[in-house]
Amino acid sequence: MAKTLYFDCFSGASGDMVLGALLDLGLPIEALRGALGSLAIEYGRVDAERVLRAGVSATKFRVHEWAAPASGAHTGHVHPHDHDHVHSHDAAPPHTHAHQHSLKEISGYIDRSALSPEAKGRATHLFERLARAEADIHGIPVDKVHLHEVGAVDSIIDIVGAVFGMEWLHADHVVASPMNVGRGMVKCAHGTFPVPAPATAALLAGVPIYSGEIEAELVTPTGALLVTGYASEFGPLPSMRLETIGYGAGDRDFKGAPNVLRLMVGEASGGNGVERIVSIECEIDDMNPQLFGPLMDRLYAAGALEVFYAAVQMKKNRPGTLVTVLARPGDREAITAVLFAETTTIGVRHQEMLRERLEREIRSLETPVGRIRFKLARRDGRLVNAAPEFEDCARAAAERGLAIKDVQAMAVKAWLDSGGTA
Repeated sequence: MAKTLYFDCFSGASGDMVLGALLDLGLPIEALRGALGSLAIEYGRVDAERVLRAGVSATKFRVHEWAAPASGAHTGHVHPHDHDHVHSHDAAPPHTHAHQHSLKEISGYIDRSALSPEAKGRATHLFERLARAEADIHGIPVDKVHLHEVGAVDSIIDIVGAVFGMEWLHADHVVASPMNVGRGMVKCAHGTFPVPAPATAALLAGVPIYSGEIEAELVTPTGALLVTGYASEFGPLPSMRLETIGYGAGDRDFKGAPNVLRLMVGEASGGNGVERIVSIECEIDDMNPQLFGPLMDRLYAAGALEVFYAAVQMKKNRPGTLVTVLARPGDREAITAVLFAETTTIGVRHQEMLRERLEREIRSLETPVGRIRFKLARRDGRLVNAAPEFEDCARAAAERGLAIKDVQAMAVKAWLDSGGTA
């Protein structure tokens, strides 16, 4: 069955709240630290603690940054601070950092990290989207954008960490509630603005929002970026068999109103594995073939479920490439934008359709070449396929100097010998 994730944003959302909720769901903090450490930027350390928000127990994610003296020489001392500038403010201005990282620098950190190719593409796409939003607000080119608070180390940690955590969770379908943005005024880098702040409002375009009784900024730019970057639709809680719930705490503790983001995870119920998707296509006969690789990465980062290319013969008897993208209906506009921006096509077509998927599950099995994960597929509870994960087989083959096909054969034999009950 498809895994569904619901962002319950009754008290808004911020980057640290998203990460806190993912940690509350079971994201291993050591794995998170390893992923963040691979960015090779100096940020001190991160940790998480249990806190109460209006009587609700939640996980608070914190960044403890290096405190450097005026000379710039590091002393090794770290201090915590509230890192998503909203959720912790009253009248105080946002925290400022000695160095604001540019979009180019951030992209470099991500490219050199140990994140998966899909996660790298997703994180880069999120920062590019944020830069475009700020460029539009200030009326300047994207390459001239100064990212202010979100270019600071703590917000880089929030966004990249959330991308890593969402990949760990591996939800098939992400839905979000209408977002409570709060009310009142907020101090930003360019002055005092009404809630939601300009960058947040731009990122929430097309999303259902509302203002509750709490006078504070509840949705930060980072929170808006992450929720809208992953949710394919917004509305009430979808039908599902609830399995786990994670609570991520904001900085402030409002009286009588839990300042938490709730993530609800479960198996989608009903429909027997049938879901509505959109197919987006175009043919291309005049593009450098080297661009098709990066194009696929960008399409997956924008939310594509499947991307494939097929050789076709086009008008004037020219050889070309048919680009087909399968996506959720809510991601169609983002996919189309990538196709127009990254290819030479001048038109795309799309049509909605239904697809039926087998129930999927990952299990790990001890084999003569180590532990190998198997992808299991079932229909109506009956196992119809079990295949070893290629990446695990390739890794085991490289470690032992064996052919990948031989490792695959040994893994399949181990599965059969286990009786398919591992």
